[in-house]
Amino acid sequence: MASREEVSMVGFAIVAYAGDAKTALMKALDEARDGNFEKARELVNESTQSINDAHNEQTKLLSQEAGGDDMDVTFIMVHGQDTLMTTMLLKDEVQYFIDEYERIAKIEKNLGIQK
Repeated sequence: MASREEVSMVGFAIVAYAGDAKTALMKALDEARDGNFEKARELVNESTQSINDAHNEQTKLLSQEAGGDDMDVTFIMVHGQDTLMTTMLLKDEVQYFIDEYERIAKIEKNLGIQK
């Protein structure tokens, strides 16, 4: 059985990894807005690694629970799950906006519009 403290520590790790991913994604959006599309996509790739790290932490507990261990749900674990899921949604949105910023930049270039 995973102790309440162990579950909370996994929750903290998930929050930390998801937070790192969110930071990279927000920087990616800033880079795309400035026309630095390659850098923006690099930052999205960085976020993917942090999201994967969060999932790996989560899998530790999922495996234990699937094996029959009881789990105490803690608020920090709920917060970790929420943070991870919203960050994953943010990643999808940021990828969309990067593509749109790039599309707009191409249109502006074709029209001779300078920023």
